[in-house]
Amino acid sequence: MDQARSRPRGRYFEEFTIGDKVVTAGRTVTESDVVTFAGLSGDYNQIHTDAHYSSRWMFGQRVAHGILCLSIASGLAVQTGVLEGTVLAFREIGEWKFSKPVFFGDTIHVQLEVKETKPMRRLSGGLVELEVAVINQKDEVVQKGTWSMLVTSQPQG
Repeated sequence: MDQARSRPRGRYFEEFTIGDKVVTAGRTVTESDVVTFAGLSGDYNQIHTDAHYSSRWMFGQRVAHGILCLSIASGLAVQTGVLEGTVLAFREIGEWKFSKPVFFGDTIHVQLEVKETKPMRRLSGGLVELEVAVINQKDEVVQKGTWSMLVTSQPQG
């Protein structure tokens, strides 16, 4: 198949409509995820890595890094296909709030809703703002905020 003519899996800017909603699949956060992320980020905070220490603090057990869960949320969003191959740049995370802890063994999924679109013709695309909620298996919002990204326009011709 000619690459120049193949269509990316993701939506073009013009295909995003305010109010559109997408719900991702779920993913269970594991101890391996946390240990790997600690090694990658250098964040070995004991609330993530020391079971004995964590048992004596606010949550009574180890918690996943908030930024790890944000990263997993980003991956889950990409796996839906909506953003695959059409996002030019991830532009901003706005008003992000970490509302509840994510424990080892929790399963999270993401709800995305298009809140705003703004054409940016000089970039051959536009800005898409998504309202994002990361939700655990108890249907509790554990993180929320907005993501803004630049998305390419449909090719002309």
